[in-house]
Amino acid sequence: MSSGRASIGILAGVGGAAVAAAGGFVFYRRFMAKRDAAADVLNSLLPVHSKWWRDRFSRDGSLQYVALGDSAAQGIGASKPWHSYVGRIAGHIRHTTHGTLAVKNLSVSGATTHLCKIDQVPRLADYPADVVTVAIGANDVGSFDPKKFEKNIRTIYKALPSHAIVADLPFMVLPENEKKVAVANEIVRRVAGELGLAVAPLYATTRRVGYLGTFKNSAKDLFHPNDNGYRVWAEAFYPAIEARLARIAAERAASDITASRRVTSVAATVADRAQDAAVALSTQEIATQTPAS
Repeated sequence: MSSGRASIGILAGVGGAAVAAAGGFVFYRRFMAKRDAAADVLNSLLPVHSKWWRDRFSRDGSLQYVALGDSAAQGIGASKPWHSYVGRIAGHIRHTTHGTLAVKNLSVSGATTHLCKIDQVPRLADYPADVVTVAIGANDVGSFDPKKFEKNIRTIYKALPSHAIVADLPFMVLPENEKKVAVANEIVRRVAGELGLAVAPLYATTRRVGYLGTFKNSAKDLFHPNDNGYRVWAEAFYPAIEARLARIAAERAASDITASRRVTSVAATVADRAQDAAVALSTQEIATQTPAS
């Protein structure tokens, strides 16, 4: 091949690469524009989801479920708030117990561990709960500080009832995020273990679906889960939820037996006293009716 033809071939190759690069850049720009537009739409739904959960605060039930967290607990990315993982957990509790359930969703979109600590945790005292779930920390990853993260997590977890269920952080795909998630999850599991809290394996459950599955389970903003993604999130909580419900059922059965025994004991005491009183009265009447000798 002559040098001229070689030069032409090189130039053609460079030109082709440039065209491909330009095309790729245009595609990327369009993709990011669609993602940003989708994010704007989801952000516009923040007050809608928040109001939906607040409207249910006044509802009573035989059990009470309290959730702490961020936009994932609010269900941003789901087609409806009740398709979120909190909504699915609530449905699972109702189906399992065949009873009524009051749901108090204290989560706030955009919450970090720090915001959860100062805003959501103080409200726990207002809502004594049978079931508590906490999934917080994803918003800390952007500017992750391990020491601050552990301090916040420890404060949050210490304020929880001993039966609370906490989740580790989900699979975040990007290598730089995954490194931070690994550190965060080590902290979550260690602190939860020290305090005896059950850990929902959110990372392992979301990681199991793989990269393609994660993409399919993401909303159009590629950050929040979609309906199917929230189904996967909820599945990470179910084993611990079912264990908690079994414990509640056992405690209530024991309480019913104790109460029944108390009622029986009280009834027996009352009956004995009534019988003693009747005997005493009968003896008194006989003594009164017997003529003196």
